[in-house]
Amino acid sequence: MVAVDLFSDTVTRPTAAMRRFMAEAEVGDEQQREDPTVNLLQDMVAELLGKEAALFLPSGTMCNQVAFAVHCRAGDEILLQELAHPLLYEVGGATAMVGALLRALPDPGGFFTAEQVRQAIRPPVYFMPRTRAVSIEQTSAGTGGACWPVEQIDAVCRVAHEGGLVAHMDGARLLNAAVASGTSAQRFAASFDSVWIDLSKGLGAPIGAVLAGSREFIEEAWRYKQRFGGAMRQAGIIAAGGVYALRYHVDRLAQDHEHAQALAQGLAEVPGIALDPARVETNIVIFDVGKTGLTGEGFNARTLASHGVRFSVLGPSTVRAVTHLDISANGIAQASEAARAAVAR
Repeated sequence: MVAVDLFSDTVTRPTAAMRRFMAEAEVGDEQQREDPTVNLLQDMVAELLGKEAALFLPSGTMCNQVAFAVHCRAGDEILLQELAHPLLYEVGGATAMVGALLRALPDPGGFFTAEQVRQAIRPPVYFMPRTRAVSIEQTSAGTGGACWPVEQIDAVCRVAHEGGLVAHMDGARLLNAAVASGTSAQRFAASFDSVWIDLSKGLGAPIGAVLAGSREFIEEAWRYKQRFGGAMRQAGIIAAGGVYALRYHVDRLAQDHEHAQALAQGLAEVPGIALDPARVETNIVIFDVGKTGLTGEGFNARTLASHGVRFSVLGPSTVRAVTHLDISANGIAQASEAARAAVAR
């Protein structure tokens, strides 16, 4: 039995208050743009991100695929960080569905530079792929939930636009970055042609994400929403979870960050576990158990069996914990104790 689930912030469950709000939501046919709750959510996100319009979609993965479909043609190239979600965790969707190529820019910290983008843009010759887009993931989940500095974002987007590229933000945990840094989501999003936020991670809604951009971009995005099977009917019931989350669950993300820092401190005290708590900026803690003599899978199996604490395993000895709405201070203490017991055994 899983008592403390640190596998991901995707395991959050809607609160009782959110469930009531969803059950009472006013609904209509969202495919006909007649669902008032969907329309409200889209307007809220467009305002939050400083964009002209927004589009409710079933998942963040679909947000990326729809955005890439609008921006790119088959054979075009998208630049992104080497651990980015579209590259590793979307089953090659941009290539399979859009025909676009994904080109990884290496950087162990998670943040490629404007100069890397400048160097990566291919010359405009007919026999090379056209470098068409740059994609930034905020926060950088593959490197522990680190926040892209807004100045670096601006520099990357400026070089991209000067080179004729469009700039896209995979903002799955953008609001974590906003809360952690004190920089508004709108400011983070300002330089991008398209940006989306996830509702089903730290915000705690059961489903959905919202893509934003210019009115022209969103009108074209509607076409791909339909093509990819993302059009829905009385979707206000699920959109209401997002409305509720944006009203009541944004500021509380700071608590998840505090819990992640406490967990990192506890894990760092366990002999053989390697991590730097100072690098934990938001709600993701990545650590290495190799020096304990355990594999990542072995470590996770022990914590689950003894204390009901589940982590996720990223590599042979690399383990990840993600704090979220359903994790309490007691859960953090239980996770730290489970780690100590697993290693001691």
